[in-house]
Amino acid sequence: IGSTPLSFPLFVTWKIGREKRLRGCIGTFSAMNLHSGLREYTLTSALKDSRFPPMTRDELPRLFCSVSLLTNFEDVCDYLDWEVGVHGIRIEFINEKGSKRTATYLPEVAKEQGWDHIQTIDSLLRKGGYKVPITNDFRKTIKLTRYRSEKMTLSYTEYLAHRQHHHFQNGIGHSLPPYNHYS
Repeated sequence: IGSTPLSFPLFVTWKIGREKRLRGCIGTFSAMNLHSGLREYTLTSALKDSRFPPMTRDELPRLFCSVSLLTNFEDVCDYLDWEVGVHGIRIEFINEKGSKRTATYLPEVAKEQGWDHIQTIDSLLRKGGYKVPITNDFRKTIKLTRYRSEKMTLSYTEYLAHRQHHHFQNGIGHSLPPYNHYS
């Protein structure tokens, strides 16, 4: 790795329980230094995702935390030019009030939901706050960027085991896995 700090656009996703329900997901498309980016977005996605109440200590044992490092950004001319399960997509569109809006799904979302291209796009438009009926002509006005991601997931149990292992090995605890796991 050398002395160059690693920087990536990144998202932190929390899921909970056996059925792995979404519990929080926030990230950034700006390249962030991994140390500060992970610290910031782990907390932000746990406590400030407006779709959910802040996480509580009681939930910890049932949590899974994923980090997605985003790569290979490509602007495409056709809103259908991406592959379900391979690409994450970020759309930019003008809503019914004339404001520019954006929304994104990480690569795994469409596949996990069993969606095709149109279902994914339409869901993303709704996520981005588009409230009127969606026409095919409107879909063609979307500016779409596709990207890939490297994803790593850790359950709370695995996190504790990892922390304990490093504690005994070094005499101190490390709060995050070594960074080469992310590459």
